[in-house]
Amino acid sequence: MKAERDRLKRLNRLERVRDIAKQTAAAEAAQAEGTLAQLEALAERTRRMAEEYAARIGAQDGASLRQVNSFARGLEGISANTSNDAANARRIADFKMQALSQAERRRAVVEERAERQARVIAKGSETPVLGARRKSGTDLD
Repeated sequence: MKAERDRLKRLNRLERVRDIAKQTAAAEAAQAEGTLAQLEALAERTRRMAEEYAARIGAQDGASLRQVNSFARGLEGISANTSNDAANARRIADFKMQALSQAERRRAVVEERAERQARVIAKGSETPVLGARRKSGTDLD
């Protein structure tokens, strides 16, 4: 009986450890999702800025036109880099969500094992129900 209780204690400790791992994975996944959202918003803003500068038509001379076009091309490059960064952040966020899912599954498995062990202990500590006692002797007693 002591071995069963010790096993239950170990399983409960393991469940707490897995729960902490799950919480850590959830925090990392949330951080990755936040980074992804920021990068997507930044990529969208730089893309719009590049489009606005490329569409400008109020240049007074060739030098100002070249300067505006050069600036627009630079913004397009920044927008492309930011879009690539957002794609990388999306892959990382997906990986972190998978890690969170795995951590939850590991925790749930240990929780189930601990519950099963607790049922075994509870079942072992119950007093067995005794059936009707057989009479011994004869009816003359």
